[in-house]
Amino acid sequence: MAFGDVHADFETLWSALRAASCVDGAFLPTPPVQAGLFQVVIIGDLVHPKNEREYARLTGLPRFDMYDPEHLLLAARNQAAQLDLLRAYQAAAPHAVHILLGNHDDAVLNGSYTLGTSGGLVHLEFDPERGGVLLPEHLRNWIAGFPRELRVGAVQFSHVSPLPAHTHYDDLFYADRSTKHWFRDTPEYVEMAGLDFGVYGHTQIDDGILLDQDHRFAMIDALHAREYLELMLGDSGDGTLQAVRAVPF
Repeated sequence: MAFGDVHADFETLWSALRAASCVDGAFLPTPPVQAGLFQVVIIGDLVHPKNEREYARLTGLPRFDMYDPEHLLLAARNQAAQLDLLRAYQAAAPHAVHILLGNHDDAVLNGSYTLGTSGGLVHLEFDPERGGVLLPEHLRNWIAGFPRELRVGAVQFSHVSPLPAHTHYDDLFYADRSTKHWFRDTPEYVEMAGLDFGVYGHTQIDDGILLDQDHRFAMIDALHAREYLELMLGDSGDGTLQAVRAVPF
């Protein structure tokens, strides 16, 4: 099972995991996950709500002010509490729960980039120089261990695309228009990388998961549309893809 960018909407993530029979009432892996029969992949970007309305929902405030230190503290604390739950969930089945490093997660760790949205929202809650607070060290260490891609045979999971350059969130990454448009402009990248199938996030898909069977990839930043991706792999251990579908929940 693969789940799209979280962006601090943990309520929806837990709902998706429950619908997929991957988490129990105590926020722990179900027996199929613990046994490794179900594999869970979260595609990255755990932090930073996508808009002011989502920040208000996260903090319980009628209106979120991105420049109010008290509002930022609430946003940071509530995200950290949910990250602790997710960390415990993964720790209970590390062989079966995989979380990839997204660019927003990386930005919280390295502090080199202040990310925001086209609407003017700026993510400051984990920036102590601009009114926020540092993410707790144990969570920073946990996130720092996230891989930048996962491969199961010739099936790839990565936050942005099949391109190795898109796994490094540096100046070139943020100046590169293709990080958001490659799947429409150059979908042949998946075949060129020698992959049987690719699963990616980073770019919000408004109508739900984009499943491109011709070019053999899925764009799954679609938790807001209440969909996750289900992949059936062969039993031979070589990652042979047998079936793939978008699942509403």
